[in-house]
Amino acid sequence: VQLQAFGGGLAQPGGSLRLSCSVSGFTVGAYAVAWLRQAPGKAREGVSCFTDGDDTAYYTDSVKGRFTISRDRDKNMVHLQMNSLKPEDTAVYYCYGFSVMEYWGKGTQVTVSS
Repeated sequence: VQLQAFGGGLAQPGGSLRLSCSVSGFTVGAYAVAWLRQAPGKAREGVSCFTDGDDTAYYTDSVKGRFTISRDRDKNMVHLQMNSLKPEDTAVYYCYGFSVMEYWGKGTQVTVSS
């Protein structure tokens, strides 16, 4: 199983970025998938997830109304659209999957700064 996140970079406050996670060996449409992040000096936190094959999305309070998680079953990818970015969104973002065990991708850096 491999998960590869990409799409991070530098954005200005109020700007947008779209993260993508390409997945192989794991069916994103059938199991739990999530985005987590870790800011410097802070613990890793969950940002958004689908808990299983159901398409009900969950978000941490700080990103509600700004971020949108989606998954493309045909391409076996997971996305995170991030709008109205704030400096406090600066972190390394990780994609994650879970079926019988956890699967982690390498992170992608998101920096929000003017």
